[in-house]
Amino acid sequence: MRVVFLGNARWSVPSLEAAAASGHEIVLVLTRVPGLGGRGNRPIPTPVAEAARRLGLPLREVETVKAGPGFQSLTEAHPDVLAVVAYGEIVPKAVLEVPRLAPVNVHFSLLPALRGAAPVQRAILEGLDVTGVTTIRMDQGMDTGPILLQAEVAIRPEEDAGSLGDRLAQIGGRLLVETIDGLAAGTIEERPQDEAQATYAPKLKAEDRVIDWSRPADEIVRLVRAMAPEPAATTTFQGKGLKILRAQETGMWLAFDIPENQRVPGQIFEAGKEGLVVAVGSGFLRLEEVQPEGRKRMSGADFVRGYRPQTGERLGEPAGGTSGRG
Repeated sequence: MRVVFLGNARWSVPSLEAAAASGHEIVLVLTRVPGLGGRGNRPIPTPVAEAARRLGLPLREVETVKAGPGFQSLTEAHPDVLAVVAYGEIVPKAVLEVPRLAPVNVHFSLLPALRGAAPVQRAILEGLDVTGVTTIRMDQGMDTGPILLQAEVAIRPEEDAGSLGDRLAQIGGRLLVETIDGLAAGTIEERPQDEAQATYAPKLKAEDRVIDWSRPADEIVRLVRAMAPEPAATTTFQGKGLKILRAQETGMWLAFDIPENQRVPGQIFEAGKEGLVVAVGSGFLRLEEVQPEGRKRMSGADFVRGYRPQTGERLGEPAGGTSGRG
């Protein structure tokens, strides 16, 4: 099978590696042109571009495949299958009609659940116990094409979006190869998605990352997990940004000298060797790993030693809005 691979992200790479090792012919890899970033604002290639070079695969870095050089390169490759994994752009009908057999998308959910750009994060945010990977024959909708194959995956309680996404990406590579094999053999039975069961996973916005300390403890923990390791759930401490990378609900009985009617969400109740304990809408959270603005990640205990937060101070307030208690 002649395969053109289209992807950009880190989670695209396991599928590219699996396809390259499968015995099918990767005739072309298409990915986004390098973006500028890092020190000196230098060009940074996509993870897919780096992987293609490492694997010795033919590569084109293009602005888009919808038209111009990207579309021309795709058509000239004469693929049997177009494999699309974490590409981040809806492709038009003209692109979908190029492959001889099928345009195949690897999506990180059990479609029709969690259609959209952020299925891994939304699965954690919604407290799901199970998610998975689906391959579909792409159509012009957003993740609406008929299902080819699926694999179910249990979400581990300790997983964040980074670790869950890495697991799904590995499974996605296997499922992509099984899908291409099945298309070659003519053994795959497509089935339409049940529109009545469709749910959505829209792209997360900057405001979605901000912690509302008045929410229940378990909900905030899910937000932290869903946003970790990047871009991370955020709050403020003494008016400066603070990322929360790991947090756990604590059921310990806490004895403090702050009266019950003065306990407010976001208030620090413990700042010691074990790190920070913060009041939330219902219960308390222990902040296990944080990242202050402009600094590296650190444990909650290291944050306490370095920044000396006081009991009674509040997270999530602007500068000047907090008074500490000794």
